[in-house]
Amino acid sequence: MGHGSSKEDGSSCSSDEDAKPSRISRVKQRLRRHRLRRRRGSDSSHKKLFAAEDFAGIAHLTLINAEMKFKDKWLACVSFGEQTFRTNVSNETDKPVWNSERKLLLEKTGPRVARISVFETNRLSKNNLIGYCEINLLDYLTQDSDSDFGTFDLIDPGSSDKVVGCVCISCNVEDPIETEKNFARRILSVVDYDEDGKLSLSEFSELINAFGNNLAASKKEELFKAADKNGDGVVSLDELAELLALQQETEPIMNCCPVCGEVVEGGDQLNSLIHLSLCFDEGTGNQVMTGGFLTDKQASYGWMFKLSEWAHFSSYSFGLNSGSSASHILVFDRKTKRLVEELINTKIVLSMRTIYQSKIGLGLMDKGAKEILQSISERQGRQMNTAESAKEIPKFVEFFKDQINMAEVKYPLEHFKTFNEFFVRELKPGARTIASIERDDVAVCAADCRLMAFKSVEDSLRFWVKGRKFSIQGLLGKEVCSNAFIDGSLVIFRLAPQDYHRFHLPVSGTIVKFVNIPGCLYTVNPIAVNSKYCNVFTENKRVVTIISTAKFGKVAFVAIGATMVGSITFVKKEGDFVKKGEELGYFSFGGSTVICVFEKGAIDIDDDLLANSGRSLETLVSVGMTLGVSKKKPGSEGLPNLENCVLRN
Repeated sequence: MGHGSSKEDGSSCSSDEDAKPSRISRVKQRLRRHRLRRRRGSDSSHKKLFAAEDFAGIAHLTLINAEMKFKDKWLACVSFGEQTFRTNVSNETDKPVWNSERKLLLEKTGPRVARISVFETNRLSKNNLIGYCEINLLDYLTQDSDSDFGTFDLIDPGSSDKVVGCVCISCNVEDPIETEKNFARRILSVVDYDEDGKLSLSEFSELINAFGNNLAASKKEELFKAADKNGDGVVSLDELAELLALQQETEPIMNCCPVCGEVVEGGDQLNSLIHLSLCFDEGTGNQVMTGGFLTDKQASYGWMFKLSEWAHFSSYSFGLNSGSSASHILVFDRKTKRLVEELINTKIVLSMRTIYQSKIGLGLMDKGAKEILQSISERQGRQMNTAESAKEIPKFVEFFKDQINMAEVKYPLEHFKTFNEFFVRELKPGARTIASIERDDVAVCAADCRLMAFKSVEDSLRFWVKGRKFSIQGLLGKEVCSNAFIDGSLVIFRLAPQDYHRFHLPVSGTIVKFVNIPGCLYTVNPIAVNSKYCNVFTENKRVVTIISTAKFGKVAFVAIGATMVGSITFVKKEGDFVKKGEELGYFSFGGSTVICVFEKGAIDIDDDLLANSGRSLETLVSVGMTLGVSKKKPGSEGLPNLENCVLRN
């Protein structure tokens, strides 16, 4: 990403046979150059078709300037949904000025929070995040204010109560009429060769040819007369805008966007307007932010990283592929509806790829690597329980400073005497809200984690789990596996090292039994899960908990050990009646995973979780967020067995 391609010419964009190839080619070339100035990044936001009821407007966001605590060269990034944009680098100053703008598509049920991140740029390959703020654009745009301008504090990523500067923005909703005029203005500026602000018949004809609609091209003179309302022999900006808007609604004269080459749906004025507005995002004279990035981390990298990306040593993409493409793990933050990058040491990524994504790694597994991983985990576990390990806590918090919120932790850092005490830290009461707490027919997320959800095991194998022998029988073991589980729904909760490592109950019910299954300690990182050479979930050490519920039938809750995780501790016991959201247990040091298996037909998993999983994209969730709803109809449980009824006089 960051330099993706768009279609250059669609089949519907061919010009008529009698047009002058050289002139038409020159028009198209100038339009293409306009697109190339936008970095050739493909912004996916306007490729989706929107219904009128989902459209909330187009926000015109301008990042004006900032005030920082020290002098440096600065760049800023704006992340919104699955897109990130960046400014140019400022001069050496403590008051950087960018005046960079971007248009953002607002959906009523889509992303609302824009994150602005400010980086100091004193490194060749990796810039340093200094501060950030998050702005709910819909709230900001609907506030009772006469001004479009706002100033926001920049928060230190390592401390939520520390302010490191401020940033000034301007944001407003673009008027549809002004959008049409801006589009016409950009078109006119490209085709108006004599730069008089008007189109002659010959200039107008070349524009129609460039739109690629043969029918419109055959009626150029007729269209010109229709546009020339005052009969002065030229088409002005307002006249061109009116023609484009009217014709696109009734009899489209564009088969494709003249900038990116995408097909424009005829008769769909809303989506045509959205597409053309976002494609032609210039018009005020300010710098336009560079697009085509997925995360602010990717956008902030220096030229050395760009060189490695160009050479395919490093790449960004949705979901996770095997091999070298696994160098960056992207997840979708459910709360902010934004893509975020999971932090992981580069050396660790390389070693995991070597072990889990190659035949060489498979050979190592067969020659004792399993025993080595077991030994390493046991030794590391002992080390993390020593007083000496406490000195690693501040380094750990600093590395994950943007992903560990110390304000939520029950005790301050100095309370923890070993690293493992910090790793299994508790949160303050109320730090996690349990959705629909009184409704047992609503299941909730069991951990702060990256989640994948599938209606069936077959779906999980198609989109995510690539192990050669994965099955529900292999996961649960013969002792607890039943036919109802085999075709059931599967939810994978993957905890990264920086996460809160206590897991909670997704449903209410009674704990029937705990079953210990011995095994290996492979990593549960997606690089291993996607490996063709090992079966992480069915070979790792794990504990299966069976929960009997009134609304979901039996639920299998599987806590899986991993590299550096030799210990799984439970705080409940067999026979306990438990409520959803209550703590069930915790993992000691390392990454780890919980898998919930629901019986067939027991749960309707939330649509957004299934949609992301269908793209092989994990969803970042917190304990207590909704997971799904019981399919059991109200009143269907507890019916009397008529065969056992005794009639009395």
